[in-house]
Amino acid sequence: MKKFYLIAALAFTTLAASAQQKLYLSTYNGTNLEQFDGKMCDVSVSRYVFTGWNTIALPFNLDEAEVNTIFGDNCRLEKLVAAEQSGNSLVVSFQDCKEEGMKANTPYILYYSGEPGTKKIAKHATVADGEASISVMVKGSAETVTMSAAKSKLEGTGLYGVLARDNSEAKFVKVGDTANIFYATRCYIKLSQDETTQLITRHLAAGETTGIAAVTAKGERVDVYTVGGQKVASDLNASQVNSLKPGIYVVKGQKILVK
Repeated sequence: MKKFYLIAALAFTTLAASAQQKLYLSTYNGTNLEQFDGKMCDVSVSRYVFTGWNTIALPFNLDEAEVNTIFGDNCRLEKLVAAEQSGNSLVVSFQDCKEEGMKANTPYILYYSGEPGTKKIAKHATVADGEASISVMVKGSAETVTMSAAKSKLEGTGLYGVLARDNSEAKFVKVGDTANIFYATRCYIKLSQDETTQLITRHLAAGETTGIAAVTAKGERVDVYTVGGQKVASDLNASQVNSLKPGIYVVKGQKILVK
């Protein structure tokens, strides 16, 4: 009889553990992940995506193949890498990172070219309970741009959100209506200096930098090539490189953008 009770107890424990490993993430109310942090779970989440640019952050990893399977081979995935002032506007640069997949608790912008609708994301994965946030300093300024993800329903007033519904530009606008809400797994931008600023989104290819200063030392002279490897000019300083015809060039093995 004792043996029977022991087997029954072990079976109950196994079933309880199995049940605990199943996790459904609510994208409406959010989910308390503290008790699941660092555990392998059968995770599922249903996420609505619009045609065009969306924002997304998940508490588990997806590799490139999984991203393509869920959102289509033509989808694009980018993360915030830089910000700079341009007149009265702020240019925020996002860089292609789909090759490295979607990392847990990292805010992204996601381009989806299919019909709008709900996508089911399900996998056996390690869950990470943490803040999804990336911050960059604005070049030549004390301003900081921070992109974060909502873990539960969040009032959007004073934050910058990307317009959905066939948004081809990933345009972030400041939310001023208290009726606007960021739901869980959606991302927003906040500025350290609470001023209304127009945000302009720049899309960078993988490996591309935002300018010549990012790859050269002060006073250094360099050779410039096309992406195809053809030399454009020799022995130029930074100012001369920035005076080239707008486009993408290669300097010291790095892609740079000349505007």
